[in-house]
Amino acid sequence: MSSTRENANRDPAAVVVELREARETNEPPRADASGRNAADELAGEKIDASTPASKRKRLRGILMLGGIAAVVVVSGIMWLRGGRYVSTDDAYVRSAKLMVSTDVSGIVSSIDVKQGQRVKAGDVLFRLDDRQFRNTLEQARAQLAQTKLNIEALRQDYQRIQEDITTEAALVDLARTAFDRAQALARSNFGTRAQLDQTRYSLAAEESKLASLKQQAAVALVRLGGTLDAPIESNPQVMQAQSQADEAQRVLDRSVVRAPFNGIVTAVEQLQVGTYLVSQTAALTNTGAVGLVSEERVWIDANIKETDLTYVKTGDHVSFTVDAYPRHEWSGKVDTIYPATGAEFSILPAQNAGGNWVKIVQRLPVRIAIDRTANDPPLRSGMSAVVDIDTQHTRSVDDLWHLIGLGSRKADTENR
Repeated sequence: MSSTRENANRDPAAVVVELREARETNEPPRADASGRNAADELAGEKIDASTPASKRKRLRGILMLGGIAAVVVVSGIMWLRGGRYVSTDDAYVRSAKLMVSTDVSGIVSSIDVKQGQRVKAGDVLFRLDDRQFRNTLEQARAQLAQTKLNIEALRQDYQRIQEDITTEAALVDLARTAFDRAQALARSNFGTRAQLDQTRYSLAAEESKLASLKQQAAVALVRLGGTLDAPIESNPQVMQAQSQADEAQRVLDRSVVRAPFNGIVTAVEQLQVGTYLVSQTAALTNTGAVGLVSEERVWIDANIKETDLTYVKTGDHVSFTVDAYPRHEWSGKVDTIYPATGAEFSILPAQNAGGNWVKIVQRLPVRIAIDRTANDPPLRSGMSAVVDIDTQHTRSVDDLWHLIGLGSRKADTENR
């Protein structure tokens, strides 16, 4: 028992020296009382030394596999909890912009606004020289008055013709009576042939006058619109003259250009007093007029990837910030999902029939209506925004299987 304890306490270096001496003398190592020699002791030390390393290696493998499994499980749980919000920074503030134009030609006589001025609907932006337009209006009004006088004179003529017709009808009756009397005397040989011819001619002349008067009355009645009871304003000639006067008045009114809605005036520097504006000249051009940007009709246009639009629908709640006010958050809702991508409206649409075609994820514009409050900072058209859309969609295990290609294909509309 004591020899075994001594062998266990022997220095490994001494064991190695004993083995080296035995190898040099070609003699076997000495055995102790238990029959163990130096070679057996050294082998035992090696086995004992290698045992902790094997355990560490196995433990390292178990930890690596467990870590990978934990990462997979945590990632799956996080993926299942995600997918509710659709976010994008490809979003911009938009507002109603009007290129103010005038449909009359003239020289600018005054400018009533300045750059960046806030105006309300109906406020004067600028004026054209209206002297020409006033002259045209006066001429049209004079023509209207003359037309009414002509129609009134025509009514008087018609009434006079009707009186002449009554008188002429009496003369025709008188001439017919004289002719009948002359014809009776001629048959009785009491009258001459000349008297009969004279009365016949007188009757024919009176009947011709009566027919002429009736023709004149018919023409006058047509010019009066077919009736004397209709008001003079319904006469076609008067209506035509009235329309010309109305057009002259409209042109005069258009010489004063007013703001069609509330907004901020811009591009005023392009317009100067004395500039000749041609009809239909648009604003924000080098040829004149001014621009108007609304502060009330403001919305967000967010360009969403088509792969993120699966569960986005009209009415979804939206929260967003703009780069100019990163600490202020607005809310709104999805108002419209555009029916086509932006590329469909380009002048030169992409041709995907080529052999070097590369698939690119398209983006569809989504219009977002803003719920504005009195404390909101002002939003300017063109500002960049970051949008988060709450789709209220929760991912399921079936969605996970479908993502990794193990699930069945179902219509996205059925999963909403």
